[in-house]
Amino acid sequence: MSDEHGSSWVPDACTLPTTQRPLRLAEFDTLLRGAVRAVDRPSTRHLRLRLDGAGHVERTARDLTARESACCAFFTFDLARADDRALTLDIRVPAAHTDVLDALAVRAAPRHDR
Repeated sequence: MSDEHGSSWVPDACTLPTTQRPLRLAEFDTLLRGAVRAVDRPSTRHLRLRLDGAGHVERTARDLTARESACCAFFTFDLARADDRALTLDIRVPAAHTDVLDALAVRAAPRHDR
């Protein structure tokens, strides 16, 4: 996968077939663009996304993170319902993969922050 600047940030540890990577990236972009309400970075290895609490957002996030965990085992995803209106998605990576987390943080940033 490449970001909008053309730089590749998918590590060799990813087992998703190359032809499916743009589709997966598009799925993440759709989720991030439509559901992210706030982005926090508690540490270089931890990204916290506050998501809209709609049921379809939760289903999409659970499905997408489960599939991503299957091909990129270095990710740890924790999705929790903060309240009726909000979800929290915590994403953690080992130190060797902080560049992937950096790229996700950029993609998740609200449009006005870019």
